[in-house]
Amino acid sequence: MRYIHKHVGIVFILFGLTTAYGQTKQATNVSAYNIVWDTPSRNASESMPCGGGDIGVNVWVENGDILFYLARSGTFDENNEMLKLGRVRLKLTPGITDNNDFRQTLHLDKGYVSVRGNGTEVTVWVDVFRPVVHVDITGARATSLKVSYENWRFEDHVPEELQFLSTSFLAPRKEFDIKTRKDTVEPLSGEIVFYHRNREDLENIFDLTVRQQGMEAVKSEMYNPIRNLTFGGYIKGSNLQFTGETEGRYQDTDFKAWNMESLKASKSHRLETGLHIAQTATLEDWKNGLAQLQQEAKASQKTARQKTLDWWKQFWNRSYIFIEGNETDEQWQVARNYQVFRYQLGCNAYGKWPTKFNGGLFTFDPVYVDSRYHGTPDHRNWGGGPMTAQNQRLVYWPMLKSGDINMMKPQFDLYLRSLKNAELRSQVYWNHAGACFTEQNENYGLPGMYGYGFDRPEGFDRGVEHNACLEYLWDTVFEFCLMIMETERFDNRDITEYIPLIESCLVFYDEHYPYLALRRGTKCWDENGHYVLYPSSACETYKMAYNPTTVICALKVILSRLLALPANYLTAEKRTKWENMQKRIPPIPVRTIDGHPVLAPAQAWQNVHNSEAPQLYPVFPWGIYGVGKPDLEMARNTYLYDPQVIQSKSEESWKQYPIFAARLGMTDEAAKQIKKKLKNANRRFPTWWGPGCDWVPDHNWGGSGMIGLQEMLMQTDGEQIFLLPAWPENWNVSFKLHAPYQTTVEAKVVNGEITELKVTPEERRKDVITKIFNQIKNEQI
Repeated sequence: MRYIHKHVGIVFILFGLTTAYGQTKQATNVSAYNIVWDTPSRNASESMPCGGGDIGVNVWVENGDILFYLARSGTFDENNEMLKLGRVRLKLTPGITDNNDFRQTLHLDKGYVSVRGNGTEVTVWVDVFRPVVHVDITGARATSLKVSYENWRFEDHVPEELQFLSTSFLAPRKEFDIKTRKDTVEPLSGEIVFYHRNREDLENIFDLTVRQQGMEAVKSEMYNPIRNLTFGGYIKGSNLQFTGETEGRYQDTDFKAWNMESLKASKSHRLETGLHIAQTATLEDWKNGLAQLQQEAKASQKTARQKTLDWWKQFWNRSYIFIEGNETDEQWQVARNYQVFRYQLGCNAYGKWPTKFNGGLFTFDPVYVDSRYHGTPDHRNWGGGPMTAQNQRLVYWPMLKSGDINMMKPQFDLYLRSLKNAELRSQVYWNHAGACFTEQNENYGLPGMYGYGFDRPEGFDRGVEHNACLEYLWDTVFEFCLMIMETERFDNRDITEYIPLIESCLVFYDEHYPYLALRRGTKCWDENGHYVLYPSSACETYKMAYNPTTVICALKVILSRLLALPANYLTAEKRTKWENMQKRIPPIPVRTIDGHPVLAPAQAWQNVHNSEAPQLYPVFPWGIYGVGKPDLEMARNTYLYDPQVIQSKSEESWKQYPIFAARLGMTDEAAKQIKKKLKNANRRFPTWWGPGCDWVPDHNWGGSGMIGLQEMLMQTDGEQIFLLPAWPENWNVSFKLHAPYQTTVEAKVVNGEITELKVTPEERRKDVITKIFNQIKNEQI
């Protein structure tokens, strides 16, 4: 029986399964998207990602040598830069490129990289459950192996491109002795140990930031992730001996190499590199932890590989999107690159620290990103420690529908660990409660030094960043608060530990804006009893804003969702407090452009500074407008007629146009934008987009693309699940995505018809709705 459901001008049909009437040639396994090269690479920019747990390695073959960079989440030095852990070079004799049968493959389904040639195969894989990189070499004939651990931090040096590093790094040199401090490398008989311990005898960037921002009185209470931090590891093999040191230069960087060679030629070699990070009172304590890692790696030798393969199998079984076509089809590239980028995110599944938007774990020599840059492989624009919220959010939103909720914890915990510091900001500067998180936080919850400002006018509010982009931009933390509550809704996660974070962010707004209003005059509310949200900011774009749409929507949605949580999360007193706060929120501003009612970025603003579209944030991330919701036409008008929205349209970096178009049910426009967003990068590896506004590989570029493709296939509103709200009829697809209330939806679509559907649990099938008419054609865009 078919039931037509009319809602706010859009017609949907309660799902009724159609009959399949054609064979499709869609991929059925992610291995169809494996990346295969039949020639070696020219340099590190033509490397393949490989990883697991919280480790990433860039693997490439150059001039007959196999090389890989080592990276692990959380390697923050005295300057709060996230340093590589070195480079490994393998030289085989006979060489792997001595014949014409070379092949390098990223095996997505199994999570490893293989290099094959001249009768030898090299497999590089990372233990998902322990921070260990493995290299297995096998061949039909015996080979000799030379292993070189290469490190460019063999002495202190001043970083190149100082102005492009961490926001902290933009400190004038007279303020801080900005040097990357040297590592220690200790060669043993068949093993090399390497590490960097942050020096306690020197002032580090945390110390300077606290002093710059007037927080010294509470410094002893503050969370500090840099103090006593040591990171490094070991590299060893059973058939190796240390043979000495050499020097060299790779691209723009001098290095030293510590070399080991095989005792005798063999048909097989095994190499193990363990990476250890810890904040310990002494270096000896860190070394004890490294020794324990070696013991664990040894004890798990027989089981680690299979457990890692099982993990990747489960990872790919959780969700997928396969679009019919071949490698030259734009939509096929969209699906392939969606899957490949998800692999990159999976490489930091269990990190203590979030996946960085500006390169993740897979950065490489900066000269290959921009020929003007001549820094070391440690370089990335926007730094290692800063966690810019508007960028980071796009890395983590897609993990809800992909079912990768476990991977979201590092981002949530970043804010949880920094909560005390953000609350101390409010106490020190304004003597009120609540957590004041800025847009560009260092990983300890304070603004970066450059964002805070050095040449601050006399009497300028000490809690406000003296920066045209960042001033009064405090609401971006709320997207992560919503993500946290979505994990409860999607997967029934216990979020008790995060409730203080969510509430403290609300308390800040509840106390700070009445505080500001009373400093200006005698009334703390407007004539309707609402907050006066001024001065504020709509993203980094509409500055000195009065009642910005972004803040209003954030408060509306966060309070609504908090009050909708199960009763055990809130006391009666807290519930009353938040209900009263709800009543104080002003309405969402609207305006008229060329006779069309549209959403406004704010009630008023002083100037436009950046190129974002905050007037569409009520669509995404806040979901107040969209398919199946009231006033959809006004939201569509905003996309179609707002000059700033039109002018800012682009596929680069954090631009969100595929998401907006999909949420608005604009099928042709969503398809147009997603093909731009997820097309192959202009590099050898297809998902190494950028630099755009950020760096390579640009992870908020990939994340925003993932979200857009998911939203084209499936959107949810309460218990309702809308299938194909913005999906082109000529894109045949198979997919599995996750929906709220521990629901998965698996479907196959042929010529615009759903030919197979599986909803788990089965009782949620009644909530699935599929559109029969809801498109805006290209000529209207």
